[in-house]
Amino acid sequence: MIDFKEKFVNRRKLIKLFATGVAAALAPFAAKESDAKIDWEEYFQKHFKLMTKEEKEKLVKRLEQKYKEKYKKEFKVKISDAMQNVEFGYALNLSKCIGCRRCVYACVKENNLSRKPQIQYIRVLRMKNGEFDVEKSEHYYEPALVPEPGYFYFPVQCQQCKKAPCVKACPIKATWTEPDGIVVVDYNWCIGCKYCMSACPYFGRRFNRGEPVIPENEINTTVHYLGNRPRPMNVVEKCTFCIQRSREGKYPACLEACPVGARKFGNLLDPEDEIRQVIDNKRVFIFKQDLNTIPRFYYFFHD
Repeated sequence: MIDFKEKFVNRRKLIKLFATGVAAALAPFAAKESDAKIDWEEYFQKHFKLMTKEEKEKLVKRLEQKYKEKYKKEFKVKISDAMQNVEFGYALNLSKCIGCRRCVYACVKENNLSRKPQIQYIRVLRMKNGEFDVEKSEHYYEPALVPEPGYFYFPVQCQQCKKAPCVKACPIKATWTEPDGIVVVDYNWCIGCKYCMSACPYFGRRFNRGEPVIPENEINTTVHYLGNRPRPMNVVEKCTFCIQRSREGKYPACLEACPVGARKFGNLLDPEDEIRQVIDNKRVFIFKQDLNTIPRFYYFFHD
């Protein structure tokens, strides 16, 4: 006769053994032993674009509680949608930029970027006057000495392309372009394969290879799900035109930090907006225009 009790016990042992194996397999990827615990609700989360309003609200509450436990602070996680009749664009005046890198530091602070390992979304390249060669440019110059005679500065960040090669390269659709032109990443879906990084010709994405380290007194608790919320390790992250700010009618942090007013931001669909005034009336050029990625990021000079 079959001993059903014994078979039930063996089945429980098998399930326990399987669960232990899964936890052990994931443990090497955790920053510490406690992180090996699997958040199954997050693991089986639906794609953000397919979620209902109620599901998104539940997700927000879960994340706010998660961040509160980890950082001992009250977080406000936004899930604001794109505004109607808005397509964001950015312009940068190379005649004004002095290479001070204040935009870099403001971006790091606003967007909760890791200080160790260090992650920066904006690169400011130093080039000799009369020479435009990205390969020969200097990234690690001394910002305290700027502006330097004989040099100009060329900041580069995500270009928010209309034909974004990074979006096409993602095998699981963890990144996409929003109706307002912002290319976003769902960090709960990203598998860290880096295909998007390889596809981007602007070095606009960063891989977070370690547990993000943010000084306790510098943590920004006002965040957006698709933007500056604390990221887990082993995901690819990027600039979102400060989606947590721009969707509320504010400027990105890098623009507000610029001491010489070299940066412009606004709605490309509004003919009266300052970004359109730049595009329509200044000598504008697009970085790597021959690649036909159609960036929403423009560079210009004084007339």
